[in-house]
Amino acid sequence: MSPIAAVEDGTVLHRVEDHVSWITLNRPDAGNAITPSQRDSIIDLMSEADDTPSVRAVVITASGSKFCTGADLRASSDGTETASPPTGAVMRMLATGSQRLIVSILDCQKPVIAAVNGVAAGIGAHLAFACDLIVASDEASFIEVFVRRGIIPDGAGAYLLPRLMGMQRAKELVLLGDRLSAVDAHGFGLVNRVVPLADLEATTTELAGRLADGPTIAMGLAKRLLNKSLDGDRDSALFQESMAQELVTRSDDAQEGISSFVERRATVFTGR
Repeated sequence: MSPIAAVEDGTVLHRVEDHVSWITLNRPDAGNAITPSQRDSIIDLMSEADDTPSVRAVVITASGSKFCTGADLRASSDGTETASPPTGAVMRMLATGSQRLIVSILDCQKPVIAAVNGVAAGIGAHLAFACDLIVASDEASFIEVFVRRGIIPDGAGAYLLPRLMGMQRAKELVLLGDRLSAVDAHGFGLVNRVVPLADLEATTTELAGRLADGPTIAMGLAKRLLNKSLDGDRDSALFQESMAQELVTRSDDAQEGISSFVERRATVFTGR
């Protein structure tokens, strides 16, 4: 794997503890606006988590008072005026940039938690929404900032929001661009838990520990079925379910789950 630049320069922090990969955006002075280097490093770290059997859950969070205020547009420009990009250039930029970032989270076979400490705007909001569970501090908020800039949501925003909160609420959030508090986001089904900021890390650690102790293969397949459930027809969904069940019943964790039930003892999953 190529060197992870943003980890090397400290703008992304990374550690693995108790089978949990912690990824932390670390540009608090810039509101954790995400640079291309940070984006690519997160993608690399998600791939690494996927490929490492000992990693069984992932947490994405940020240092300072903000989670991620969006893409750092200044980091993507050298400050000179350029002609309009050729047709197709923007599509390619999104496909290899923000969309690739979101897909790396959605397709990760390990459960991913967002620990949102403060404002999450634009791609920062979508970074959180792509995660399987969201724990937000009571100081967090979410903003679909795109309409304020005269553009449309990217980074899979129009794909994620209706699935998470329903079409009418999604349209309200996108078309008005209003700030949504963590409490309101919880009420709309966008956030799983809202806790005091001082409790954010402890709550996330406890939840990540539960996921890391679980049957990793089964959870990865269940995640895939859930993510695809709204994209296809019933027959396809049932076929995918049966195929996933065929696979998971052959895992060590499935055998352990059955054995521990029969033997009336505590279950010890290994993620295999």
